[in-house]
Amino acid sequence: MQQFGAAALMTLAAAMPALAAELPGRKPGLWEVTTSIGNRNGPGMTIQQCIDASTDQMMQSSAGPLAQAACSRRDVQRSGNAVTIDSTCTLAGKTATAHAVITGSFDSAYTMTVTSQSGALPGGKMTMMIGAKWLGPCTAGQKPGDMIMGNGVKMNILDMQKRAPSQGVPLPP
Repeated sequence: MQQFGAAALMTLAAAMPALAAELPGRKPGLWEVTTSIGNRNGPGMTIQQCIDASTDQMMQSSAGPLAQAACSRRDVQRSGNAVTIDSTCTLAGKTATAHAVITGSFDSAYTMTVTSQSGALPGGKMTMMIGAKWLGPCTAGQKPGDMIMGNGVKMNILDMQKRAPSQGVPLPP
């Protein structure tokens, strides 16, 4: 699972800067997001996200500023209900290219396929598929920023941001 997360982060890093900046926000409410790596056997990773406009932008751009600074090229093309993003970035000291195609609606359901190539990836190439669908309003007891992992663990992105070390001061145990 740890390798899955690292590979997914690496694959998305080149496409993420365009997501928050150039795509519409998702409809507020509860979204189910399934991520799978194309060359892996078995089911993907599914999470649920309760969002509003601000937490959606935060989740979509979580790698944005770092990745944006590392990217020398980003080309975004729109055609009908599809957005294509081609990027060239430097990640882990190596050049990485990414080709992302996003189709569907940010009000109901969309899919994104990201194909990346880099010497830092296992096998040099990786394809990741993301499928997301709107489930309805967030359920009772949920608040914007809540993420429910596939194993039932619940965390909130706003709480995590508050706990993050700031200005080099370590978190208390």
